[in-house]
Amino acid sequence: MLAQICLCITDNPYTTLGVNSHATIQEIRRAYKQLAKEWHPDKNKNPEAEEKFVEIKKAYELLSDNDRRHIFDRHGVTNEDSHFLKQKHDYSGYNRFGFDPTEDFFGKHFFFDQDIGLYHKLSVTSKYFEQTILPKSSKKLHIIMFYNDWCFRCTRIVGAFKKLIDTLEPLGIHFATINAVHEPSVLRKAGVDEIPKMVLVLDGHSYVYRDNTYTTQKVVDFIRKKMPFHIVKRVNDENVDDFLGGWMDNRVRALLLEPRGTPRLRYLVSAFAFNDRVAFGFVDVRSKSTKAIVERFKVNTNLDTLFLFNEDSTRPIASISISEIPTQTLTNVLTSNQFLTLPRLSCQEMLEGVCPAEWNRPRKRLCVVLITENSVEHDSARGTLRQIALQSGYSLERVRFAYMFKEKQPEFINAISKGSFDDNLLRIVIIWRRDNTHIKYEWIYGTKLDVRNTSDNPRENVINTTKTEITHTIQRLLQTSEALSYEAFVQNLLDEHAQGVITKWIARLLYMVDYLSDNVENEHLLAAVSLLGTIAFMFGIGYIMMYFVRAEEENLKAQGHLNENSAIKNNQQTPELKLYELRAEKYNGMIRLLKPGCRTVLLITDYQSRTKLIPHYHKAVWPYRKNKTLLFGHMLIEKGLSWYSEILRLSLCTNKNLQINPRNCVGTVIALNGHRKYFCMYHAKHPESARGTKRMLKMTKQLLKSSDDPEIGTFLEMSNSEESDSESKVLLEDNLLDGLSNWLDRLFEGTTHRYYINYWPDFPTK
Repeated sequence: MLAQICLCITDNPYTTLGVNSHATIQEIRRAYKQLAKEWHPDKNKNPEAEEKFVEIKKAYELLSDNDRRHIFDRHGVTNEDSHFLKQKHDYSGYNRFGFDPTEDFFGKHFFFDQDIGLYHKLSVTSKYFEQTILPKSSKKLHIIMFYNDWCFRCTRIVGAFKKLIDTLEPLGIHFATINAVHEPSVLRKAGVDEIPKMVLVLDGHSYVYRDNTYTTQKVVDFIRKKMPFHIVKRVNDENVDDFLGGWMDNRVRALLLEPRGTPRLRYLVSAFAFNDRVAFGFVDVRSKSTKAIVERFKVNTNLDTLFLFNEDSTRPIASISISEIPTQTLTNVLTSNQFLTLPRLSCQEMLEGVCPAEWNRPRKRLCVVLITENSVEHDSARGTLRQIALQSGYSLERVRFAYMFKEKQPEFINAISKGSFDDNLLRIVIIWRRDNTHIKYEWIYGTKLDVRNTSDNPRENVINTTKTEITHTIQRLLQTSEALSYEAFVQNLLDEHAQGVITKWIARLLYMVDYLSDNVENEHLLAAVSLLGTIAFMFGIGYIMMYFVRAEEENLKAQGHLNENSAIKNNQQTPELKLYELRAEKYNGMIRLLKPGCRTVLLITDYQSRTKLIPHYHKAVWPYRKNKTLLFGHMLIEKGLSWYSEILRLSLCTNKNLQINPRNCVGTVIALNGHRKYFCMYHAKHPESARGTKRMLKMTKQLLKSSDDPEIGTFLEMSNSEESDSESKVLLEDNLLDGLSNWLDRLFEGTTHRYYINYWPDFPTK
């Protein structure tokens, strides 16, 4: 099953031959010969061998053709019949531009003095921009020119653009063009507002080149300005040891020594490409603060020098000294020495670089990994394995040494912990990555890396014992017939160097500031400053006015004209519940013209009792203040006696005039429904108001008769003597509204009696 997975046809010729996209033609030819011998149908009896051999041959044919390889790198096209490979028709024979009427007056080739075909040759699509250029911009710089076929300015700068390509492309900067008419989405995302326009794509961000002059020096200065400031660190005699000794960040140290104040652009581009693996430091050999470095490493101050340091800061592992280091040479040296002797597997990309996947058993690559913790106590164990790696003598193409923090990669450790290190944390495992998810592994037993240097067991014995065990296991596993004991499917490693939330926000803020500084013109800046100044001026005036108001208040308080109680009263809000007095001018609005579903609750008082009854009434109806269908008011019986007598007469359906004592009407509450012409009545002496008490007495009597418990009456606070007292109790004026709350509950439940009338009589005007 695994063999079928590995033999599946792939559309990527680089993957088929097992080389990277930067491989030279010699490396491609060497990989092809090796695979062709292995998968030739006459030698390999695998049923998929013939199909695999054809795939290898097609991949070699594509990559050995410079034109086809260039088109595949840009457009991902592998088909030989693609329109990219078809020859364009030559129109030169038609001599369409053989005679130009403007030639004699303006000079030869006034408009078409340059070949716009250069734009067509480098043109890419939005898909290629999104899927290739943006992801690669984290390590490679890309310059994009937006153009249009009918843009005369575009044709006039073709020569300058071609000169930029010839000058900057050898430095590792990639160029492409995009037709703004065909790809408007990319135009908007890049922030381009006109064409022609050149954009620098760097680490997923687009920076527009605003200058209209496309000279090499101005473009170089523009690129330098946009490069991250931390790519190259300035090193002098004071911080050189700290820089070279900072390899605990899992990066090799590169020291650039140049006889100038700033590093060359080609070195900055290389530093950006290898930033996650190599930390670059720049030394100006002409400065007085770097004399000790020059003496220490015997540097020729007239040449550019590169030193690469591994874990040993006293002796470089590689060095180059030349007047101008070529980009390809610099790339080859960095690629060969981009990992420490004992690197930490801190992310998936590091794992793929140190322990690349290899499904073929004869060519399997082994990785010796120490499982440890991020603590000082385990430094000795890592130092021991580092010394073993230096003394191993194995080819880096077959065996690599590394270590891993247990607490940083728990999922990977759990996947390979079968039959392993529960009893001892410091254990060594040898892994063979078949592909991105499938690995085979075997644990090395008998090692004691956690043993410290003692008289009974010195450090040399520990190193020799561990080295012997590792060497014996590696030699056995490198044999084609040997297989590793365990296998597992693992997920990608967690990226220990990933930016946190705060770091991401800071990076976005810096990019926003940079973007605004590039895109905001002077007039826009002046308008924004004017607006902010106006707002600040208004706030300042308001603050000054508030200051004088507070000073005046303090002055009035000091003179006694203003006290705290009066200030509190002035600041108090009016009650949410307002009581309206029923008068002739308000009669229609409060009763006759009420909307359906609305009612008016009216308290009847006289001049003598209104000051006592209205507060009690206000307290009783306060819970219903937010009800939009209720209107609360009060009426003086002296003004509305005739109206009140008339509605009572209409409710009793009698023609006789009623003789009513106004004093007995005090404390009555009536709820009037103006639309349906009925009202409900509350009065302390009204039978309906006392109905609740009578029901309670009746219930109490039944409980006393049916229960043998002599204390049941005491619990209900009722007795026979209390019943007689309540009937003969004198009702005072302050107690007239005691039962109003209960009556209001029954009113809104709909259990109160309704008195219907035929019409609403007129309210007296006097």
